[in-house]
Amino acid sequence: MGSPSALAWIFLVGTLASLGAQNSISWEVQRFDGWYNNLMEHRWGSKGSRLQRLVPASYADGVYQPFMEPYLPNPRHLSNRVMRGPAGQPSLRNRTVLGVFFGYHVLSDLVSVETPGCPAEFLNINIPPGDPVFDPDKRGNVVLPFQRSRWDHNTGQSPSNPRDQSNQVTGWLDGSAIYGSSHSWSDTLRSFSGGQLASGSDPAFPRDTQSSLLMWMAPDPATGRGGPQGLYAFGAQRGNREPFLQAMGLLWFRYHNLCARKLAQEHPDWGDEELFQHARKKVIATYQNIAMYEWLPSLLRQTPPEYPGYHPFLDPSISPEFVVASEQFLSTMVPPGVYMRNASCHFQGIATHNSSVSGALRVCNSYWSREHPKLQRAEDVDALLLGMASQIAEREDHVVVEDVQDFWPGPLKFSRTDYLASCLQRGRDLGLPSYTKAREALGLSPISRWQDINPTLSRSNGTVLEATAALYNQDLSRLELLPGGLLESHGDPGPLFSTILLDQFVRLRNGDRYWFENSRNGLFSKEEIAEIRNTSLRDILVAVTNVDPSAVQPSVFFWLAGDPCPQPSQLSTEGLPACAPLFIWDYFEGSGFGFGLTIGALCCFPLVSLLSAWIVARLRMRNFKRLQRQDRQSIMSEKLVGGVEALEWQGRKESCRPVLVHLQPGQIRVVDGRLTVLRTIQLRPPQQVNLILSSNRGRRALLLKIPKEYDLVLLFNVEEERQALVENIRGALKENGLSFQEWELREQELMRAAVTRQQRGHLLETFFRHLFSQVLDINQADAGTLPLDSSTKVREALTCELSRAEFADSLGLKPQDMFVESMFSLADKDGNGYLSFREFLDILVVFMKGSPEEKSRLMFRMYDFDGNGLISKDEFIRMLRSFIEISNNCLSKAQLAEVVESMFRESGFQDKEELTWEDFHFMLRDHDSDLRFTQLCVKGVEVPEVIKNLCRRASYISQEKICPSPRMSAHCARNNVKTTASPQRLQCPVDTDPPQEIRRRFGKKVTSFQPLLFTEAHREKFQRSRRHQTVQQFKRFIENYRRHIGCVAVFYAITGALFLERAYYYAFEAHHSGITDTTRVGIILSRGTAASVSFMFSYILLTMCRNLITFLRETFLNRYIPFDAAVDFHRLIASTAIILTVLHSAGHAVNVYLFSISPLSVLSCLFPGLFHDDGSEFPQKYYWWFFQTVPGLTGVLLLLALAIMYVFASHHFRRRSFRGFWLTHHLYIFLYILLIIHGSFALIQMPRFHIFFLVPAIIYVGDKLVSLSRKKVEISVVKAELLPSGVTHLRFQRPQGFEYKSGQWVRIACLALGTTEYHPFTLTSAPHEDTLSLHIRAAGPWTTRLREIYSPPTGDTCARYPKLYLDGPFGEGHQEWHKFEVSVLVGGGIGVTPFASILKDLVFKSSVSCQVFCKKIYFIWVTRTQRQFEWLADIIREVEENDSRDLVSVHIYITQLAEKFDLRTTMLYICERHFQKVLNRSLFTGLRSVTHFGRPPFEPFFNSLQEVHPQVRKIGVFSCGPPGMTKNVEKACQLINRQDRTHFSHHYENF
Repeated sequence: MGSPSALAWIFLVGTLASLGAQNSISWEVQRFDGWYNNLMEHRWGSKGSRLQRLVPASYADGVYQPFMEPYLPNPRHLSNRVMRGPAGQPSLRNRTVLGVFFGYHVLSDLVSVETPGCPAEFLNINIPPGDPVFDPDKRGNVVLPFQRSRWDHNTGQSPSNPRDQSNQVTGWLDGSAIYGSSHSWSDTLRSFSGGQLASGSDPAFPRDTQSSLLMWMAPDPATGRGGPQGLYAFGAQRGNREPFLQAMGLLWFRYHNLCARKLAQEHPDWGDEELFQHARKKVIATYQNIAMYEWLPSLLRQTPPEYPGYHPFLDPSISPEFVVASEQFLSTMVPPGVYMRNASCHFQGIATHNSSVSGALRVCNSYWSREHPKLQRAEDVDALLLGMASQIAEREDHVVVEDVQDFWPGPLKFSRTDYLASCLQRGRDLGLPSYTKAREALGLSPISRWQDINPTLSRSNGTVLEATAALYNQDLSRLELLPGGLLESHGDPGPLFSTILLDQFVRLRNGDRYWFENSRNGLFSKEEIAEIRNTSLRDILVAVTNVDPSAVQPSVFFWLAGDPCPQPSQLSTEGLPACAPLFIWDYFEGSGFGFGLTIGALCCFPLVSLLSAWIVARLRMRNFKRLQRQDRQSIMSEKLVGGVEALEWQGRKESCRPVLVHLQPGQIRVVDGRLTVLRTIQLRPPQQVNLILSSNRGRRALLLKIPKEYDLVLLFNVEEERQALVENIRGALKENGLSFQEWELREQELMRAAVTRQQRGHLLETFFRHLFSQVLDINQADAGTLPLDSSTKVREALTCELSRAEFADSLGLKPQDMFVESMFSLADKDGNGYLSFREFLDILVVFMKGSPEEKSRLMFRMYDFDGNGLISKDEFIRMLRSFIEISNNCLSKAQLAEVVESMFRESGFQDKEELTWEDFHFMLRDHDSDLRFTQLCVKGVEVPEVIKNLCRRASYISQEKICPSPRMSAHCARNNVKTTASPQRLQCPVDTDPPQEIRRRFGKKVTSFQPLLFTEAHREKFQRSRRHQTVQQFKRFIENYRRHIGCVAVFYAITGALFLERAYYYAFEAHHSGITDTTRVGIILSRGTAASVSFMFSYILLTMCRNLITFLRETFLNRYIPFDAAVDFHRLIASTAIILTVLHSAGHAVNVYLFSISPLSVLSCLFPGLFHDDGSEFPQKYYWWFFQTVPGLTGVLLLLALAIMYVFASHHFRRRSFRGFWLTHHLYIFLYILLIIHGSFALIQMPRFHIFFLVPAIIYVGDKLVSLSRKKVEISVVKAELLPSGVTHLRFQRPQGFEYKSGQWVRIACLALGTTEYHPFTLTSAPHEDTLSLHIRAAGPWTTRLREIYSPPTGDTCARYPKLYLDGPFGEGHQEWHKFEVSVLVGGGIGVTPFASILKDLVFKSSVSCQVFCKKIYFIWVTRTQRQFEWLADIIREVEENDSRDLVSVHIYITQLAEKFDLRTTMLYICERHFQKVLNRSLFTGLRSVTHFGRPPFEPFFNSLQEVHPQVRKIGVFSCGPPGMTKNVEKACQLINRQDRTHFSHHYENF
């Protein structure tokens, strides 16, 4: 050390000395941790200092890797062959057992290298197969664990700086085994009263160890008992290893307190500190004297050199050679048992576990014993000390008794281990030199032959040396220091061990500034030194135990002839209890079921969340449906007053359902609990009705058997209820003139006789199969397989007749439909109210095979209601009404009358009031092809594909089917090619002026030009190969989604890089932490996914910064980043994050399992903040990791929060309970708090989540503040209008400075419904308008309540509408329509709202001559009925009026119709085309736009656009609506993009 620091230390010491003079402590008090003993080298001898080698290190790599097999022999094999021998051989020098265990106590005061190093490194001992102790079953896979010692991490880095182990106690003879190796440890041992060490309930014993003490608490290898009970608080960490070492600690504990009491009597004015330090000083000096001048000479048989005084430049540090030499030599003298005697030389018997009596304490069964029954009193400890003083130790040679060799306390899961094999591994871990190198380095004569190691042993037992030589391949240079030193010892330590031991103690004495003989340290006077030199261990023993001095020999380390109390005999294993055998602890025992249950419970979090979401959705939908059903139920309840409650039996395999039975004039109606009509039974004569009643089981069953119907079986609670209904049925039958029969059957027979609905269905199925087999010439075998009694079944099926309800059901219609009534009345030739097989066959043949004339004649007969052979205008109107029923009766009577007048006028029948069949057929003259393929669609029966192909009509009109408008005439001329779909061209009418009533009907100016329609593709296409089409489709896909692909690639590249970086680190670079040695796959998976999830959950916030996205999408960044896909990207990140979260949890489940079976010595290295290695080895259970650690508990809560958020955010539950989604998604605040806490505990690595989270969090908070700044501005509603189809139109003030673009959307909250629930809606107003407008469909509870709140007030009161909160506007992909020269807008249902704004904006800009890049827009409106969104028709009509430049082409598709080749659809098609041709308006919408029936064929539509706009290379397609529709649009775009033609770029939004 430098001189400045030394001077500072001298100054400090001098100050303390001057202060101490006032309180009788006139000397420099020695530190407990060994620091600053040497004023030049402060660290020498301190706790944690490195060992000082006598010989250079010997490692396989020169740095830290030890030599192992096969270069060196197997340690267990070496132990068995060389060091095994019989017990009961007495010491050649009559050394006592007391000297052996005093030596162990001295070693515990000087050195401790047993503490495992961190990270945990193992030099496991492979047990030879068939080992009698450790592998009696000959498994051959037994491995005894051995952990390497703790080392100085500044070493082991290069051959010039090899690994050096560290000493975990002070390296001085300073009584650290009595007082501890730190000040805090000493304070824990002190009582702070009278200068004494703290005692327990018995003053002769210290108090039990406490959790704050760093005492070693290994489990008892004999019983498995662990814990701190029965272990005393000593200064030595392993002071409780066995009762014999424990007795030495108690001896010095009692001696200190004895000294303190004497000093207190001599100096009553001294305080606790003065008494403690004076007593400690004396005890340490006495301890030094006994160890150096009494015990060491007895061990070495030589006296140390005279004390030369303190040498400050002499390094006294403990050498690794001394550690092994001292421990190993002492182990050869340990006996198999230890005697106990009293002062009168009576040797006590020891009671064993099996109630027998032994002559001595068995050593192997005494390790780490708790509360031994024979060691409960001070007298018991005295007896043990006296017994050890009288007992002769084992012989000093190479043999070790089995208690040490085979039954030493084992590490980790093993209760036993081989002490000698462990010492050999310790020597290799310490990098000890070979035997020959050590002798050479220490100046001993070289050994060249194996016999020269120990000539005496060679003569008496030469096989030992021969076996040793064989194990080392006859190479003496490989012989290790430990076995070599043992082999040369005989009676005394050999030259090598003696040299090492003497060198160490001399350096300890001469280099210790606080040595008691150093007269310059001011500790003792010469008289006091002389007094201490005359003190022996016998004096201490007599003083503490108060025994008669004559009961103890003068030198307690020897027992010589004539000494008192000789031992009964030299102890051997005979007569002693057997050693408790080896057993292996299973750390996971009893935890398997609980661990599996916990993992199962964590996996059930999504199921619990799913159940909760299902309950919430059910409740929300129930409330919503209850609102919708209130009116219908009130109406139905008025009609169905009364009724009898019963259970309807539906069959043996079907469950009964509760029903209400109502008797009404001419019918019996069966309804369910919701008053929905389940069945109507018509009562008309001359039916024969059978009433069958049950005669047993409480007489509660009733069977009502109606001919040509399936039977009704009812079950009642009591007979009286059944009887009441029977009486009513009898009255109803008599009233309607029906005959009936009534009898009784047993209930089982009654149900067996009943024809159930399922049986009736099978019958009708056979009916229809054979019906169509005759009509369509299908092979009889293809009509369906029949049972064995097929003739009977077929006969029964062909003789059954269909009721009106069954006939309507077969057509997929309602029984009360006018079309059903007309068709059924025409087919029912006998008028009995049922259709027979022949009647149905006759009418079906006409529809399936008839000519157009036959079909038109059939329709004529159907609607000739009065049967006079003529159809009047009223009957014609009724016919059209029956057709229009499928479109929800969209036309009024006046409108139908106008249609009929126009059709009559077009055909030249304006003067006729009635039409003959010839006139009727003439009206349909232009639609023979349509009538030819018209079918009657029967539900459940497939029409042959050939007929479908013939009947399949394009859902658009080619240019050749219409008269072109003046603007298209030139184009028509260039493409004058006939089409195969329409062989006859329609001629333009001469008179195109519409009648006045039609003008009044539409209320607008009607022009005479034709609508602008899109065309079929006419030019010949070059068909590419499938491979070329696939390549082209892929190229178009890349072109269309290059921004998406780029951003996703970058994002996932970062995510993958983070995962790989952590995975690589823990797989290859984290060996220093030791974590991968415990859990490799688990830690790689958990840490890699943790890094990725931290990044994902942080940057997912950016996808929700709506204001920032809306701003950035107008910048150049939009060319590189698809801001419109933010929500999709949000879902993609969330989906990936949840997968990684599951993997992260799986990795931690593996980690928890492995940590639950990992020993404490390993866990203390991995988690030094959680665990301390106290030798107990038992790890925490799995539930501690899950529920008692901060990361574990927060992880469980995170899984629960994520399960709730993800389930409620799913498409299904989000649609059914938006409020549930809204509320649960606000758990993200809780989620991020948990994430911060979860990652900040730093169990394995320093927190890293903040690195990813900080920047996105700041941006997100800023974006939220922007939204909050405008959310709280109340906006007045100017106008509220309730439109059909549940649509609410709101018009409200435009906030100041509110700028938006067409197609953008906002979020609103209604103050009357709460200010926290915001819902998104697209603006339907155009940017140039002064107000904002929304069209909101009542699709859920919130929108339904919104509609109720804005309903018009009753009476003359002025409407005062609730105000709104507005957040937005926010951008989306639809607002980019103007960037394409041609754009296609596809809206489905309420998804048309963004296009309403776009259409109005386009027309306005064109009207004011604003330069717009977009030259043409095709708007496709897909709706179930035209009435569903009539408000849009008004917007389209306004667009058509203002569209002077013909920018917009509108096509409307009505999907709520039957198949296109159905009769009614064909007639509607004919009427619509007629109306379009004559009035240039749609029959259904009143618009110039073309109305189509069925679903739009997107692929042909897009193909036609390529012909109309051949010069356009890229067309934008924007769709908004149900996911099914947007998927069809996307599929059509992909198919078209396979061609080397126009590229269709698709942008879509789902709702």
